[in-house]
Amino acid sequence: MAGHASYLKKHTEALVKDVGIEAACELAGKSKATLGRYYSEADEHRDRFIPVDAVAALEAAASYPHVTSALAEMRGITMSYEQTRSNSEGGVNSDVIKLSQRFALLMEEYNRAIGDGVISVNEAKRLLRETTELQRVLIEMKMHLEENA
Repeated sequence: MAGHASYLKKHTEALVKDVGIEAACELAGKSKATLGRYYSEADEHRDRFIPVDAVAALEAAASYPHVTSALAEMRGITMSYEQTRSNSEGGVNSDVIKLSQRFALLMEEYNRAIGDGVISVNEAKRLLRETTELQRVLIEMKMHLEENA
């Protein structure tokens, strides 16, 4: 079995087991046998993968977005996962305020880091952390704007 397919199937199995097979069946609207086929590495099921709507339903109930994370890793994308979504309440106006605050913190870290002309490893880590927080706020803002559209 090709590497990517096997990798996705392993993460699909982890997702189903994370949620629990019975709950996964109910959430995805699929039977145990069908879910099993999605992560089976048997030749007759090698081209069968879990539908994206089922992934979304299962990952909403899971402790971790197993399949989404696997897809991101396959593309070389780094994800940041946060258990709590502290900015999910409020709406766009709240998002704009949060965005400006996070951007100000990022610029403050950058000014501190570039002060001596060299960005150290620790400074780069702080900049990365602030960039990730800024990205999180932008994603929340995007979701709020899509809700309003």
